[in-house]
Amino acid sequence: MATAIYPGTFDPVTLGHVDIIRRASRLFDRLVIGILVNKRKQPLFSLEERMEMLREVLTDLPNVEVSSFEGLQIDFCRQVGAEVIVRGLRTPADFEFELVMAQSNRKLCDDIETLFLTTDARYSYMSSSSVRELIAFGAPVRGFVPEKTARRIEDKFYRQA
Repeated sequence: MATAIYPGTFDPVTLGHVDIIRRASRLFDRLVIGILVNKRKQPLFSLEERMEMLREVLTDLPNVEVSSFEGLQIDFCRQVGAEVIVRGLRTPADFEFELVMAQSNRKLCDDIETLFLTTDARYSYMSSSSVRELIAFGAPVRGFVPEKTARRIEDKFYRQA
Protein backbone atom coordinates (compact mmCIF):
# COMPACT_ATOMS: atom_id res chain seq x y z
CA MET A 1 0.00 0.00 0.00
CA ALA A 2 1.66 3.24 -1.17
CA THR A 3 1.47 6.08 1.34
CA ALA A 4 2.50 9.71 0.84
CA ILE A 5 2.43 12.82 2.97
CA TYR A 6 1.60 16.36 1.89
CA PRO A 7 3.09 18.62 4.57
CA GLY A 8 2.44 22.31 5.13
CA THR A 9 1.06 24.87 7.53
CA PHE A 10 -2.25 25.30 5.64
CA ASP A 11 -2.88 28.64 7.36
CA PRO A 12 -5.46 28.69 5.77
CA VAL A 13 -6.02 25.98 3.17
CA THR A 14 -6.27 27.46 -0.34
CA LEU A 15 -7.80 26.22 -3.57
CA GLY A 16 -4.23 25.53 -4.72
CA HIS A 17 -3.69 23.19 -1.77
CA VAL A 18 -6.95 21.40 -2.52
CA ASP A 19 -5.91 21.01 -6.17
CA ILE A 20 -2.65 19.31 -5.16
CA ILE A 21 -4.40 17.14 -2.55
CA ARG A 22 -7.08 15.93 -4.97
CA ARG A 23 -4.55 15.07 -7.64
CA ALA A 24 -2.13 13.39 -5.21
CA SER A 25 -4.97 11.36 -3.70
CA ARG A 26 -5.40 9.64 -7.08
CA LEU A 27 -1.73 8.62 -7.11
CA PHE A 28 -1.51 6.96 -3.70
CA ASP A 29 -3.51 4.47 -1.70
CA ARG A 30 -3.18 6.70 1.35
CA LEU A 31 -2.37 10.42 1.53
CA VAL A 32 -1.69 11.98 4.91
CA ILE A 33 -1.97 15.76 5.09
CA GLY A 34 0.58 16.77 7.70
CA ILE A 35 -0.06 20.14 9.28
CA LEU A 36 3.26 21.46 10.51
CA VAL A 37 3.33 22.92 14.00
CA ASN A 38 6.09 25.52 13.80
CA LYS A 39 6.75 27.13 17.17
CA ARG A 40 8.66 29.97 15.48
CA LYS A 41 5.52 31.16 13.68
CA GLN A 42 2.27 32.58 14.97
CA PRO A 43 -0.43 31.13 12.73
CA LEU A 44 -3.64 33.02 12.06
CA PHE A 45 -5.65 29.85 12.73
CA SER A 46 -5.12 27.37 15.55
CA LEU A 47 -3.99 23.85 14.74
CA GLU A 48 -7.50 22.60 15.52
CA GLU A 49 -9.07 25.15 13.15
CA ARG A 50 -6.68 24.23 10.35
CA MET A 51 -7.39 20.53 10.85
CA GLU A 52 -11.15 21.16 10.83
CA MET A 53 -10.96 23.32 7.68
CA LEU A 54 -9.05 20.63 5.81
CA ARG A 55 -11.33 17.85 6.97
CA GLU A 56 -14.40 19.87 5.92
CA VAL A 57 -13.22 20.25 2.34
CA LEU A 58 -11.82 16.73 1.93
CA THR A 59 -14.79 14.67 3.12
CA ASP A 60 -15.21 13.08 -0.32
CA LEU A 61 -11.66 11.67 -0.34
CA PRO A 62 -11.71 8.48 1.78
CA ASN A 63 -8.00 7.79 1.32
CA VAL A 64 -6.96 11.21 2.70
CA GLU A 65 -6.21 11.72 6.39
CA VAL A 66 -5.41 14.94 8.24
CA SER A 67 -2.81 14.87 10.97
CA SER A 68 -0.23 17.20 12.53
CA PHE A 69 3.45 17.01 13.28
CA GLU A 70 6.41 18.88 14.69
CA GLY A 71 9.95 18.51 13.46
CA LEU A 72 11.32 17.01 10.29
CA GLN A 73 9.18 15.84 7.38
CA ILE A 74 11.14 12.61 7.10
CA ASP A 75 10.42 11.79 10.75
CA PHE A 76 6.72 12.34 10.05
CA CYS A 77 7.05 10.04 7.01
CA ARG A 78 8.48 7.31 9.19
CA GLN A 79 5.76 7.86 11.81
CA VAL A 80 2.94 7.33 9.30
CA GLY A 81 4.73 4.79 7.08
CA ALA A 82 5.04 7.07 4.03
CA GLU A 83 7.50 6.53 1.21
CA VAL A 84 6.83 9.82 -0.60
CA ILE A 85 6.63 13.52 0.24
CA VAL A 86 4.33 15.45 -2.10
CA ARG A 87 5.14 19.11 -2.69
CA GLY A 88 3.23 21.60 -4.79
CA LEU A 89 4.98 24.05 -7.08
CA ARG A 90 3.45 27.36 -8.17
CA THR A 91 6.47 29.29 -9.40
CA PRO A 92 10.13 28.83 -10.31
CA ALA A 93 11.00 30.26 -6.89
CA ASP A 94 9.01 27.46 -5.27
CA PHE A 95 11.07 24.95 -7.22
CA GLU A 96 14.37 26.45 -6.03
CA PHE A 97 13.27 26.29 -2.39
CA GLU A 98 11.70 22.84 -2.67
CA LEU A 99 14.66 21.36 -4.56
CA VAL A 100 17.03 22.23 -1.71
CA MET A 101 14.58 20.77 0.83
CA ALA A 102 14.16 17.58 -1.24
CA GLN A 103 17.92 17.14 -1.58
CA SER A 104 18.39 17.65 2.16
CA ASN A 105 15.67 15.11 2.92
CA ARG A 106 17.28 12.69 0.47
CA LYS A 107 20.65 13.08 2.21
CA LEU A 108 19.02 12.36 5.58
CA CYS A 109 16.92 9.46 4.36
CA ASP A 110 17.51 8.01 0.90
CA ASP A 111 14.47 5.71 0.91
CA ILE A 112 11.91 8.55 0.96
CA GLU A 113 11.19 10.23 -2.36
CA THR A 114 9.87 13.73 -3.07
CA LEU A 115 7.26 14.16 -5.78
CA PHE A 116 6.64 17.65 -7.18
CA LEU A 117 3.20 18.46 -8.58
CA THR A 118 2.66 21.74 -10.36
CA THR A 119 -0.42 23.62 -9.28
CA ASP A 120 -3.13 24.19 -11.85
CA ALA A 121 -2.42 27.55 -13.52
CA ARG A 122 -5.72 28.89 -12.16
CA TYR A 123 -4.22 28.75 -8.67
CA SER A 124 -0.60 29.67 -9.34
CA TYR A 125 -0.89 33.11 -7.73
CA MET A 126 -2.56 31.83 -4.54
CA SER A 127 -0.75 31.30 -1.28
CA SER A 128 -1.76 31.15 2.34
CA SER A 129 0.29 34.26 3.03
CA SER A 130 -1.58 36.22 0.34
CA VAL A 131 -4.90 35.06 1.82
CA ARG A 132 -3.75 36.16 5.29
CA GLU A 133 -2.95 39.57 3.83
CA LEU A 134 -6.43 39.81 2.30
CA ILE A 135 -7.90 38.94 5.69
CA ALA A 136 -5.76 41.61 7.40
CA PHE A 137 -7.25 44.26 5.11
CA GLY A 138 -10.79 42.92 5.21
CA ALA A 139 -10.77 41.99 1.53
CA PRO A 140 -12.90 39.15 0.15
CA VAL A 141 -11.27 35.72 0.14
CA ARG A 142 -13.83 33.85 -1.95
CA GLY A 143 -12.15 32.46 -5.03
CA PHE A 144 -8.90 31.94 -3.09
CA VAL A 145 -10.08 29.38 -0.54
CA PRO A 146 -12.75 26.66 -0.53
CA GLU A 147 -16.28 27.93 0.11
CA LYS A 148 -16.51 26.37 3.58
CA THR A 149 -13.19 27.95 4.52
CA ALA A 150 -14.35 31.34 3.22
CA ARG A 151 -17.42 31.13 5.47
CA ARG A 152 -15.23 30.31 8.47
CA ILE A 153 -12.96 33.26 7.70
CA GLU A 154 -15.91 35.60 7.31
CA ASP A 155 -17.42 34.40 10.59
CA LYS A 156 -14.15 34.75 12.48
CA PHE A 157 -12.81 38.02 11.08
CA TYR A 158 -15.46 39.96 9.21
CA ARG A 159 -18.61 39.54 11.30
CA GLN A 160 -17.17 40.60 14.65
CA ALA A 161 -18.20 44.23 14.27
